[in-house]
Amino acid sequence: MKLYAPWEKAFKKISTPFEHFLHAQTTTGIALMLATILALVLANSPLSEAYEHLFHTKIDFKIGDWALSYSIHYWINDGLMTMFFFIIGLEIKREISIGELANIKVAILPILAAIGGMVFPALLYLAINANGEGAIGWGIPMATDIAFAISALVLLKKRIPTSLITFLVALAIVDDLGAVLVIATVYTDQIYLLPLALSGVSFLILIAFNRFGIHAMSPYLIVGLFMWFFMLESGVHATISGVIAAMAIPSNPKMEPIGFSKRLKNLLNKYDNQPNDDEHQLNERQKSVLLEMKKNIDAIDTPASRLENGLHLPISLIIIPLFALANAGISIDFNAIGNTITQNIPLGIVIGLIFGKVIGIFGVSWLSIKSKIAVLPKDSNMSQIFGVSLLGGIGFTMSIFVADLAFLGAPDFIFQAKIGVLAASLFSGVAGYLWLRYIAKSTKKNEQY
Repeated sequence: MKLYAPWEKAFKKISTPFEHFLHAQTTTGIALMLATILALVLANSPLSEAYEHLFHTKIDFKIGDWALSYSIHYWINDGLMTMFFFIIGLEIKREISIGELANIKVAILPILAAIGGMVFPALLYLAINANGEGAIGWGIPMATDIAFAISALVLLKKRIPTSLITFLVALAIVDDLGAVLVIATVYTDQIYLLPLALSGVSFLILIAFNRFGIHAMSPYLIVGLFMWFFMLESGVHATISGVIAAMAIPSNPKMEPIGFSKRLKNLLNKYDNQPNDDEHQLNERQKSVLLEMKKNIDAIDTPASRLENGLHLPISLIIIPLFALANAGISIDFNAIGNTITQNIPLGIVIGLIFGKVIGIFGVSWLSIKSKIAVLPKDSNMSQIFGVSLLGGIGFTMSIFVADLAFLGAPDFIFQAKIGVLAASLFSGVAGYLWLRYIAKSTKKNEQY
């Protein structure tokens, strides 16, 4: 009898790309939570000084007189996080081309809900911080952390319809796109035109690779690295290059899927007809047939799909946890936390993420459905949409990222912002889960609620 590892059986079944996506996001959520807890423990332990010193250690790259010299914290936020934004770009491209955002009738509700979920948190934040130094942080409560939010939904399993998960995924993708645009246009102090132009030339080269049908990834990687460097030097946040590069990755297969099964059957017959006296090893003819089968399988898949599937796990288990480890570690004085949370910046973030997201996502969804602009996701109800709007208040990764950009050079404001993000995300996650678990009912009777 074969013994399975704890999760091995789950991967024995054939999963759709969407199921792979959900699994990757759930994995990210778990890894992110563990890294956040570790960062908070280290920052509030006797190792806090060593923890802080580690991420301020400089790493240099030098070629002659040219050098890049930045701290580990900077390399994580501006270097490794480019890969995170690259995945976001691939997800946006997939959703627009073949996903939930491809059908405007299905996409209109999450698009409008996402816009509402970005606008109202920003407005509530500005209402509290309009005349203060923290006003520039209005972009912080706009973002929803897709990994944590989806993880909470997946925990509910059969208590919610699948359509509610796809609604949240589509909403979060639009939300990410909005955050990327804000980072690119708002949180840039000074733009240097020559490096920016060279970055644009790099992108045009990537587009040319796509148009010429180049599916090998090494040319895209090399030019993409140059684009990242030019973007870094231009003053626009370097991670934006990840999203832009993703748009150039081919999303069409080299070989049409029609006739694939017939070609594969012919190759399987050819494989079976190759005589082999050795029961334990393949002969050269069998190896050549297998190689041809692999080429056919690779040819009907797209480079964009292969990259998204291949990169999700390392980004989920390495880059995102590293980001959390480098950014979530804040020293908390529990005696003074009440005074901290009532400061304008954290208060604006908390109100923006908790109330702004609910007003924006639930309120706009309700208006859109009542006015017949959009329809509810299949087998869902407005009570469940309210629960999703609560989960939308989990800002975390993107919110912390924006906070570092908004308050660059102001560590006290960054600290306050992170307190607000952590508090709001914790409340939103727990409240959203409990609402969907115990209050919202997945029955067709209240479908028209």
